[in-house]
Amino acid sequence: MRRSTVWHPFTQHAVAPLPIKIASADGAYLVAEDGRRIFDGISSWWVVTHGHRHAPIVEAIKRQADTLDQVIFAGFTHAPAEETATKLLQLVTRSLGTSDLAHVFYSDSGSTAVEVALKMALGYWRHSGETRTRIIAFEHAYHGDTVGTMSAGARGIFNAPYEPMLFDVARIPFPEAGREEATLAELERLVTEEPTAALIVEPLVLGAGGMLMYPAAVLRQLFEIAKAHGALVIADEVMTGFGRTGTAFACEQACVTPDILCVAKGLTGGVIPLAATLSTRAIFDAHYSTDRTKTFFHSSSYTANPIACAAASANLDIWLNEPVIERIAALAAMQAERLASLGGDWRFTNLRQTGTIAALDVVVGDGGYLAGIGPKLYERFIAADVLLRPLGNTVYVMPPYCTTAADLGRVSAAIRSAADAVA
Repeated sequence: MRRSTVWHPFTQHAVAPLPIKIASADGAYLVAEDGRRIFDGISSWWVVTHGHRHAPIVEAIKRQADTLDQVIFAGFTHAPAEETATKLLQLVTRSLGTSDLAHVFYSDSGSTAVEVALKMALGYWRHSGETRTRIIAFEHAYHGDTVGTMSAGARGIFNAPYEPMLFDVARIPFPEAGREEATLAELERLVTEEPTAALIVEPLVLGAGGMLMYPAAVLRQLFEIAKAHGALVIADEVMTGFGRTGTAFACEQACVTPDILCVAKGLTGGVIPLAATLSTRAIFDAHYSTDRTKTFFHSSSYTANPIACAAASANLDIWLNEPVIERIAALAAMQAERLASLGGDWRFTNLRQTGTIAALDVVVGDGGYLAGIGPKLYERFIAADVLLRPLGNTVYVMPPYCTTAADLGRVSAAIRSAADAVA
């Protein structure tokens, strides 16, 4: 097979195997050109929620494509964008128990949703006449690949070549079990030392940082410290939103409402790109002025694309009218059972789960994102027709909500078999 001219993301082409051509997808499975059915154990990079080609969403896309495909969103609006914003705020209000989040700004991806959030926070303080520029984030955080989100993310292999482009961000240690007080104390020190614009967090689970998990009680304490010192709180729920942690939004479990909420991935059910950044009225009002210099200067050509918004609107109907949380609870219970079945194996450590996200670490001498075992495990999983993409020596399972017990049995067998093969 000839190498393509396509440059793939997060791929070292010098050592990576040739990509597999996918011809179709259905439910929890991808179908390759050669007919192989591959279980999508990571929801195609954490985006697919109800399953591939979920009928109500696909039909909404078809209907919308027949009427309005694209229109500039500055000076214009359309029904799918208005409906999606209304339903999204309704779902967030139902989940978090408050209507504090009142405005929706559309963009195209998780990275841009967070980039928008950082700009909103900095704009809020500037337009309010107060000098606050400090951003605080977790060590090991990942918020995206734009300049602002790389700055807020962990410094390391993901962004080392681009260091000259990045701005300084204050860091607090990840709240490891038994060391939570050190995290809280460092946040208290930082917000006391200098007026802080915003604290940005991935609630409950740090995804690309290694599926690192921490309890809701700690999330709540982080919010309380930040708010006590007047800092805004940005919740990056790009990965954790739309049910991954067991509730519609992870913040629900801590009984907290951020000033800014970022969503993407599951917003359309994982069918088509769309992102949104939700803000409070106060943040919107800081940009609302007859002074045109206070305009929120951000956009993309495809902001609120009607077809993408139609998909999101259909997805939100599912969330608002169907027992999605019950389906998620059933999947989480099955995940717990399969994870427990791997617990007695000495090769696996730090078994952990939050909602539908299950993870474990393979015991190796060179842990971390570039652990040599990662590509070997990936190849073994694919050979078993299971898509799992390890984060170094961390193996995680984050499947669509239509996944069955038999599917998960296949996944756990593949994990055990791969560990046997690369031992």
